[in-house]
Amino acid sequence: MEIKIGQNWQERLNDEFKKPYFTDLVRYVKSEYETQIVYPPEKLIFNAFEKCPPNQTKVVILGQDPYHEPDQAHGLCFSVPDAVTPPPSLRNIFKELKNDLDIPASGSGNLERWAEQGVFLLNATLTVRAHFAGSHQKKGWETFTDKVIETLNHSEDHLVFILWGAYAQRKGELIDTSKHLVLKSVHPSPLSASRGFFGNHHFSKANEYLINHGKIPINW
Repeated sequence: MEIKIGQNWQERLNDEFKKPYFTDLVRYVKSEYETQIVYPPEKLIFNAFEKCPPNQTKVVILGQDPYHEPDQAHGLCFSVPDAVTPPPSLRNIFKELKNDLDIPASGSGNLERWAEQGVFLLNATLTVRAHFAGSHQKKGWETFTDKVIETLNHSEDHLVFILWGAYAQRKGELIDTSKHLVLKSVHPSPLSASRGFFGNHHFSKANEYLINHGKIPINW
């Protein structure tokens, strides 16, 4: 597993890569790619990090697992490559964006355009075995991504953390709400979106907070 993560992230997380749990994680993930079908493609495991350095991060959106069906996952939570039909949760995200800021869906579910503006699209687990949701949980990824969140929490100021669903909200314990904005709601999944995701206005609230702290808002 090649750790292609960008120099700024590399400097901040270098000590983490030397820890025994991460060595074990790398060994496990390598074995999985050699013997199973695993998503995202290996070269895109750290795509979110490459697209959004820590010193350029403004908003953090937390997901759980990569998509586990063919051609969907490319290393950014909730995002799919161009020409791939947006999955139901992403379609609901676009519905709320239209409701909140009157921005119509672009026709593409590729959220790289967000990442390049400083939206860090982080899954708690960065790999998954094909067709088996959650299959790479509790192998070490959560320890690593907890450290990533802690690093952003301590090193940056006035970030917006968007936590959709109970899983993401548990990560909220790592965030200092006196220096960052934390926005919470139910998950955009069709199973829960009607119980508080629609109408949460997280996109406009995030931009309002960024503007109030002298930052350029996101062009969602």
